[in-house]
Amino acid sequence: MRLSTVILPVQRWHAGGREKWQHAEALGFHAAYTYDHLSWRVPFRDGPWFGAIPTLTAAAAATSRLRLGTLVTSPNFRHPVTLAKELISLDDISGGRVTLGIGAGGNGFDATALGQEPWTPRERADRFGEFLPLLDRLLTEGAVSHEGTHYSAVEARNVPGCVQRPRLPFAVAATGPRGLRLAARHGQAWVTTGDPKLFEDGTPEQSDEALRGQAEKLEKACADVGRDPRELDRILLTGFTPDRSRPLESVDAFVDFAGRQRDLGFTELVIHWPIADTPFAADQPVFERIATEALAQLDA
Repeated sequence: MRLSTVILPVQRWHAGGREKWQHAEALGFHAAYTYDHLSWRVPFRDGPWFGAIPTLTAAAAATSRLRLGTLVTSPNFRHPVTLAKELISLDDISGGRVTLGIGAGGNGFDATALGQEPWTPRERADRFGEFLPLLDRLLTEGAVSHEGTHYSAVEARNVPGCVQRPRLPFAVAATGPRGLRLAARHGQAWVTTGDPKLFEDGTPEQSDEALRGQAEKLEKACADVGRDPRELDRILLTGFTPDRSRPLESVDAFVDFAGRQRDLGFTELVIHWPIADTPFAADQPVFERIATEALAQLDA
């Protein structure tokens, strides 16, 4: 099992932002991700919030080993052609250390920031079903033309392509049948945050059972497309299950939590870098002890 972190893009780069990403590398995290939004929910809605791709580009220049990525990008305000160009550039600058976390998106503030009406769940799924295969082509082929229902490309050139071959890895966030099929076809990893219906009133045991059910659906989707499910890493973005912040209260609490998730087949856990006075508040020294000690205790 690998341990990673997600650093929300809320701090100015020259006022502690750079040091946070460098510290994540020094702590030994496998990867550091950031959210890809134009803004996010309260309490972050009216505060600083920087762009994901520029932030990751700066982090690539400030680190040397740490993997970097979005968790997650969505079609809400992205187009496959322009996103592919940015990702190829980021992959080059980082020396091949980028993972693209990507999902269908939701009805948050991003859904209407460009002036459009919020998409229905069906339309989000339709768009994602066209977006992801086209992005796959754009990152693996030198020139791409495509005329689709929602997205088009005309001789879109992406030479020399990604440093990582045949392209940078996709970590596909999905829980529904259409998204899971996309993960099975195009993903190198699958991402989940658990079952949102259990967040308020569910128990950790119910959450684990829901995660087990999601994993079983992923395996069925892989079988349907002729893919070995063992080829996909399984990533849990923590903080959205009924456990909430409890796994970060102590090293022992985290080891217990991580052991349960490993038994469910997860290969990577992602924990939020602490932010005071938010749902992601946590004791920084305990967080750092978890980063440096927890996996060794889990394997002991």
